[in-house]
Amino acid sequence: MTETCVRAYDVAGRTACLALFDGNTPRFFAAGERPDFAAFLDAHPASWAFQVVERGGAIGACGGHRVAADGETAGFCWGMVDHRQHRTGLGNILTQARLDAARAAPGVRQVRLDTSQHTQGFYARLGFGVERVVPDGYAPGLDRVDMLLRWPA
Repeated sequence: MTETCVRAYDVAGRTACLALFDGNTPRFFAAGERPDFAAFLDAHPASWAFQVVERGGAIGACGGHRVAADGETAGFCWGMVDHRQHRTGLGNILTQARLDAARAAPGVRQVRLDTSQHTQGFYARLGFGVERVVPDGYAPGLDRVDMLLRWPA
């Protein structure tokens, strides 16, 4: 079995992360979001605890999270899996790593994210509930779905 590991993002992974984005466009991301993602990788990965999942020494997934100012909510950002490796478990590994980190943060009781209609089912299976749907919220044909996962008190 090929070894899989989760580690902190570093600048050496920038090209691979942009390739993940490109491979998931236009189904999961609008092409116009690419400059935002590139700027995020250049300026904000540490503040969002951005991580990559490597399988066989290659980056196959990436995503970040951080605790909001309220201290009770963590948010997810820019989660994606190599389009050739969808349904291989990488998304579960990435999401579980982000959930584990959020749960470990003192006071965090819930996780918020926004995603598209194409991945809302994935997050629903993990316990996230839909709070709001904005038709064409990212681009024509690409809805924005706001989701929330609360942990029992």
